[in-house]
Amino acid sequence: MSAEEFEDEVSRVLAGLPRELSRRIRNVSFAVEDGEDMHLLGLYHGISLDRRGDNYAFALPDMITIYRLPILARCRSHEDVLHEIEVTVKHEVGHYFGIDDDRLHELGWG
Repeated sequence: MSAEEFEDEVSRVLAGLPRELSRRIRNVSFAVEDGEDMHLLGLYHGISLDRRGDNYAFALPDMITIYRLPILARCRSHEDVLHEIEVTVKHEVGHYFGIDDDRLHELGWG
C-alpha cells in the first residue's frame, strides 16, 4: 500500500468516528510516519482529556502518530491492513480520551 493510500485510510477512519466523539477531539495533530520500531503501530503523546485540569490552556497540540511500515509488516492482505489501521487509530484516539490499554483491548481496539 502506498503512503498516500495509507494516509487516505487513516483519514477515512477518523472521518468515520462517531460524531459525539469527533466533536470532543480538539487540539490534536494527526500524522502518519514510516516508523522505525516494528513493534510500535501508533503513539499518543499528550495529556488525555481525563487528566486535564482547570489550568489546561495554551498547550501545544497533542499528537497521534500512526506508523505505516510496522502495520504493513504485520499484515498479510489489503483487508488486514485496513483493519489494523482502523484498530490502531481507534486505540490511539482512545488514549486521548483517557482509556487504558486493558479497556481498549476489551473494546476490540487492541
